[in-house]
Amino acid sequence: MLSNFLLPESVTQQDGASPVLDIDIAPRSPILITLGITRIIEQESLNLSIWGSTDGEAWGSAPLLVFPQKFYCGTYSMLLTLSAHPEVRHLRAQWKVHRWGRGETTPMFGLYIFAQEASARAAVA
Repeated sequence: MLSNFLLPESVTQQDGASPVLDIDIAPRSPILITLGITRIIEQESLNLSIWGSTDGEAWGSAPLLVFPQKFYCGTYSMLLTLSAHPEVRHLRAQWKVHRWGRGETTPMFGLYIFAQEASARAAVA
């Protein structure tokens, strides 16, 4: 059963990518991806996408899942269904951060990204 961090709680000030997470789940069970934003400053945004790979090296030209742009602390979850991508064996999160306005232009986010096999009940909902 899949239940692991794509990114443990961290503070980031720049665009980045998580380490590769190997997935070995029951026949293409949906995966619940949870983004937690624990720290943020005003006038900044976070864009998060989840990418899949067959070999952990090539990540394709389009993400498997894209979260709506985030501006606030909170916990946000989305369901990733891999039935259309049965070849995917590895996941990676990528994020882009942006800050605007007056003062310091360096963004700062405290965040974590967690992946777990979705229960049948959550998958139906």
